[in-house]
Amino acid sequence: MTVRVRFAPSPTGYLHIGGARTALFNLLFARHAGGSYLLRIEDTDRARSTPEAVAQILESLEWLGLSPDEPPVMQTSREARHAEVARDLLARGAAYLAYDTAEELVAMRENAQAEGRPPRYDGGWRDRDPAEAPAGVAPVIRIKAPREGETVVRDLVQGEVRVGNAEMDDMIILRSDGTPTYLHAVVVDDHDMGITHVIRGDDHLTNTFRQIMVYDAMGWARPEFAHVPLIHGADGAKLSKRHGAVGALEFRDGGFLPEAVCNYLLRLGWGHGDEEFVPRERAIELFEFRDVGRAASRMDYAKLSHLNAQYIRAAAPEALLPAVMGRLGTDDPLARARVAALIPDLQPRARTLIDMADGARFALAVRPLAYEAKAAVALDHADVRARLAALAEALAGVEWERAALDAALRAFAEAEGVKLGQVAQPLRAALTGSLQSPPIDAVLAALGRGESLARIGDAAEGVALVGG
Repeated sequence: MTVRVRFAPSPTGYLHIGGARTALFNLLFARHAGGSYLLRIEDTDRARSTPEAVAQILESLEWLGLSPDEPPVMQTSREARHAEVARDLLARGAAYLAYDTAEELVAMRENAQAEGRPPRYDGGWRDRDPAEAPAGVAPVIRIKAPREGETVVRDLVQGEVRVGNAEMDDMIILRSDGTPTYLHAVVVDDHDMGITHVIRGDDHLTNTFRQIMVYDAMGWARPEFAHVPLIHGADGAKLSKRHGAVGALEFRDGGFLPEAVCNYLLRLGWGHGDEEFVPRERAIELFEFRDVGRAASRMDYAKLSHLNAQYIRAAAPEALLPAVMGRLGTDDPLARARVAALIPDLQPRARTLIDMADGARFALAVRPLAYEAKAAVALDHADVRARLAALAEALAGVEWERAALDAALRAFAEAEGVKLGQVAQPLRAALTGSLQSPPIDAVLAALGRGESLARIGDAAEGVALVGG
């Protein structure tokens, strides 16, 4: 059997991080088995589905490296097929026309609630002659639910789950306007797409028992199911915006690497020994549903940030450069060269790409610099400015590479009879406008001789000593 799986989001909003994890598990399972990973956009809720949401889902999946192996399928494009199967079930005697009015359905629900019963359809038209249909009422098509025994699902995550068939009702598969219901359309699509494994959140587990009715009534083989526990917030409640970022692209905008986000999502509810750092190829090699837990996972943003920092440190500097430049809003060749030189020294302390961009922003500054308040205070001393002027002269003839610059700074401090920090901190303020920066020799090397000496000269002359 060739494995075929699908991720099937509804385009009614952004791609939730829980949905992203579901897509990831689908892809990993397919890759592990040498199968195919597909995408179906379930846009049957026409009132809430939007083209913008579809575009955002596709963008999110692309950013995470979870784009499908085949072009996406739009569920609404298959409505004629859904209706065809519904009418086939009707012809087989596995479904029936129901002519209940809206008022009758409301009364049915109210009576059930008053008697403490679940508000299920009572099957009133199941064996009734359609000739008795009231005038002017367009019928729906309802499937005949089994009434005896039980339905069993051997779930790859949840284990064996049983539901008594007496708890099922005759669900609508085709509405009175001829449009299919979601639960019916999903089954037809999964069958026609050759889906062998349905991997989704465990909030769909109850839907599975209703969808199995369609598989069985049509004589179709059921796929295997894997219902993955949901992601909760740290307080145990369903993950929502009050906990922090929840949309996939929010993490991109927050400076996270897609590799780190996917690694973190993988480890939410799945584990293989003590491995925390699990790159994509390793994840494909290891992924099995036996390693997925049954309990809901809790989102830990601090742990994600820590993992993201590990990925930043492990990345090739040139791989980070485009994202950092994008956040700085320029691709000027000179700025690019300066930032490229700084990245190796920014990586060890950065937790996000935002940290890296902020740490490199001084390299793009235009003279005279707008000094931060503390930097301006540090420079607002005549002896400090005089020392900077002398330092500029000392550096003017030095070979402009890091080792030589570091040696020159140490020699200057020794000659001045002061500690290196008493030279480096004012110099840092002069070069960056801040008291926080990468190592000072890295700053000098990245800015280059001309720009560095010009910035030092500005500070020595007291130019723009107002805090920015």
